[in-house]
Amino acid sequence: MSERLASRFAACRDAGRTAFVAFVTAGYPTKADTVPAMLEMEKEGADVIELGVPFSDPMADGSAIEAASVVAIQNGTVYSDCIKYAKDAREKGLTVPVLLMGYYNTFLAAGIEATCKECAAAGIDGFIVVDLPCEEAWRAMAPAAANNKLSLVPLASPTSGPERIAQVAECALTPSPGMVYVVSLLGTTGARDTEAADSKAKRLQECKGVVDSVRAAAERLGCPRGHLPVVVGFGITKREHVQEFGAFADGCVVGSKIVTEIAKSGVAGVGKLVRELSGGPLPGTVAAKPVEPAAKRQKTAAEADQMKKHADKWNFQSTVFGGRFIPETLMVAHQELEDAWAKWKVDPDFKAELARLRRDFIGGPTPLYHAKRLSEMCGGAQIWFKREELAHTGAHKINNAVGQALLAIKLGKKRIIAETGAGQHGVATAAACAMLDLECIVYMGEIDTERQKLNCFRMRELGASVVPVKSGSRTLKDAVNEALRDWVTNIRTTHYIIGSAVGPHPFPDIVRDLQSVIGNEARAQMLNQTTGPTGHPTFTNGPGRLPDTVVACVGGGSNAIPKDVEIVGVEAGGVHGPWLPDGSRTDKHAATLTDGVETHSISAGLDYPGVGPQHASLKARGRPRGG
Repeated sequence: MSERLASRFAACRDAGRTAFVAFVTAGYPTKADTVPAMLEMEKEGADVIELGVPFSDPMADGSAIEAASVVAIQNGTVYSDCIKYAKDAREKGLTVPVLLMGYYNTFLAAGIEATCKECAAAGIDGFIVVDLPCEEAWRAMAPAAANNKLSLVPLASPTSGPERIAQVAECALTPSPGMVYVVSLLGTTGARDTEAADSKAKRLQECKGVVDSVRAAAERLGCPRGHLPVVVGFGITKREHVQEFGAFADGCVVGSKIVTEIAKSGVAGVGKLVRELSGGPLPGTVAAKPVEPAAKRQKTAAEADQMKKHADKWNFQSTVFGGRFIPETLMVAHQELEDAWAKWKVDPDFKAELARLRRDFIGGPTPLYHAKRLSEMCGGAQIWFKREELAHTGAHKINNAVGQALLAIKLGKKRIIAETGAGQHGVATAAACAMLDLECIVYMGEIDTERQKLNCFRMRELGASVVPVKSGSRTLKDAVNEALRDWVTNIRTTHYIIGSAVGPHPFPDIVRDLQSVIGNEARAQMLNQTTGPTGHPTFTNGPGRLPDTVVACVGGGSNAIPKDVEIVGVEAGGVHGPWLPDGSRTDKHAATLTDGVETHSISAGLDYPGVGPQHASLKARGRPRGG
């Protein structure tokens, strides 16, 4: 912990005060408001300021902060501005600690080492990186932060069990001591003004349990009680909330309420709100004599190497692609999912049930078809189709949906959510849930529901609830956001069936494994293998050899990936892109791997700006040829 952070919390403790942590989005509502807002918040009672880097993630940010980030970006706010705001505020007399709050990809893009050096020089005291759990932090950012005497603040949540609480406490103390941010509820940021009294009482009790557990874990690591501050955030919007949570926490965080107020009442209005929520500025001055932060816990080389390995196993093979960049709220569910998949994917009964459903429900093996007329028209190579569109519901998506639905039952979760663009994954998920008697909610961008009315009809007829998403671009990206918000809120009862080989580990591996049935069948069909683990009596019409080239579309990445042949990945070119006929560039395309941009496509589902770690790794190694 920086001396500034340690001194401020010590001063609050001495005054018997709950530290007030105030959040403001950099560049919102205008770029000119940020520094005055920081100064005004300190003047009126903020003990720590979280300066939000304008980038929003649906796994943590509610609608108010998401909207503020959009406006800040539209205002032209860039990452370097955030550091400059902190520096300017210091030059104008700001004395309270400043923590830069954001998401890991922003800092990664700017360069971790450079980021830490620039932040230290600007008077920033540390980071809160919402989607950087302890394991990823130890590997990716903690060493550089410690070298620059910056704190890296981990999060704990109501779903954090004893093992994760111990990791959170260790992360907060190693290698550079800081504080712990406890999320008071499952869900995203935002007001909870209509919360029922019994629900709030339960939340308070649950949150107190997490705070107490963090302190106990820190003590077991040799940190004296009170030397590792624990603050609480999410859903705190009134002075009474600050007092209720402050009864057991060292500080309270307010974000969405401040963001809403600055847009409505400006900098002066925010100052008034901060005074009301905090109880006013700290009496007197902060202790002039520096307070020693919590002692740094030194780790042996073996311990450090073991901590790094926690995250290494989440990457695709030995590459830098992949990982588990998610809020702490989701960590236990992902670990449960990883453990369950490791167990059930090799279980003979589970495998037999998947094979039976591929045969009896999905309609596999789907045929291999020699497109003779097309081959003649193209003049040259034989063209063969793996007819996965003949599977039940009309696409390959059903293989993954059925497999994950079975896995959800093994996890004891009867509520399923999914997102869909073109609708095929939604239909497949709805069909799997109907067969297995699971509740199904499908999120779909409002524009896509219009483009794909027939698939919406099919989902509803299968018993699914289709939720049109009206925020943002109202397409797949926004449907994913809403699905994630649902999941982080209902993580204890809900499984999210992701439809492509994307997202945090273990989802890319699960989807890859479940969709490998396509490649395994196609290989056996091409080779006319009528026996063996992937053979079938009907596999007799193939050419008797493997193809020279496999061509497949590349979007999220739910196609299987062959090992022995040339791969051509085809991305959506959009209008003409990435390059127009005259050679100039255009961003009206969805060729993410070819020329990564914000995507554009008239086709629902192809306008998602991302691919999975397997495809990114193959691209980096030069394995696929673009098309």
